[in-house]
Amino acid sequence: MSSTPDRPPAPEPMTNDPGPTRTPEHHTRRRYEVRHRTTYTYQEYVTDSYGRAMLRPRETPQQRLIEHEVSIVPEPHIHTVHVDHFGNHSSFYEVRTPHTSLEVCKHSLVEIDWPAPDLARLNSWTVAEVAERIAEGEGIDRAEAAQYLLPSSLVDVAPEVIAYAAGILPPDRPFGSALVALYADIYRDFTYAKGTTSVKTTLPQLLDGREGVCQDFAHLAAGCLRAVGIPGRYVSGYIETRPPPGESKLEGSDASHAWVSAMTPEGDWVDLDPTNNHFADSRYIVTGWGRDFRDVSPLKGIIFSTGNGSRLDVGVDVIRLGVGDPRESAAPDSGASQ
Repeated sequence: MSSTPDRPPAPEPMTNDPGPTRTPEHHTRRRYEVRHRTTYTYQEYVTDSYGRAMLRPRETPQQRLIEHEVSIVPEPHIHTVHVDHFGNHSSFYEVRTPHTSLEVCKHSLVEIDWPAPDLARLNSWTVAEVAERIAEGEGIDRAEAAQYLLPSSLVDVAPEVIAYAAGILPPDRPFGSALVALYADIYRDFTYAKGTTSVKTTLPQLLDGREGVCQDFAHLAAGCLRAVGIPGRYVSGYIETRPPPGESKLEGSDASHAWVSAMTPEGDWVDLDPTNNHFADSRYIVTGWGRDFRDVSPLKGIIFSTGNGSRLDVGVDVIRLGVGDPRESAAPDSGASQ
């Protein structure tokens, strides 16, 4: 009997940039319904399937979870939920019924109220001052800071990363301006291109090829922050998208997304999105965070089967409530479109 990995694709970025020209409306309170369906279809019967899902949105100062449920077909023999080292809600399932199809569906309802970052406050420190105060550890969780300062499996602070970071995050640059430069320069210097990278792509390889997806850009931003002594954490979740004027949004056409958070000397975090060239706002829904993608993969596991062929289908819908369903009628929006 053979075993094969049961791994979802990396999260995808938005393909059309909303740019830095956001409006105050992007920081207003709103509610979202999120549906995430993952279906595996196998050529031969799978006798056992073991998986871990990280699909429940987190409670954060900007986000309130109202409803959440996960369904798995076939019904699992074991389905448990725990909170991991990073505070994310992770569930383990075990299906021992022979099957040729496995479906994991998540449905969540969240309320988001994400204020704009206070650039005047952030600019009251330089990059060097932020790194120095974090190193001193006064007023912050030192253990939390340390785990996001160290290199991780997919965020290797290699010489190439250090050199790239030096041009964006010089010691004397005001911290807020440095964070703007971080997302803007990565957005400028790299091309979004599906299929050019994988979950094994290293940061030196990304810097050499200058192409990738949101996962890669979030890893690079985290690496740049860590290279100058600022904790950078990888964030996984979703972002609201709207179809272009005159077009309808297809059901299941959204995708998971990734961005990065930077710690301030006061222990709070600022979220920025180098894929879409701006700070996070109330269109962003947080599922989890960790050192890199491997800590927060939406779904991963192992199957046991005599066959080798399989097909993966993923459908995601992020629906803003109270403004009409964009799948039924297009509405202009300055957000990114998929």
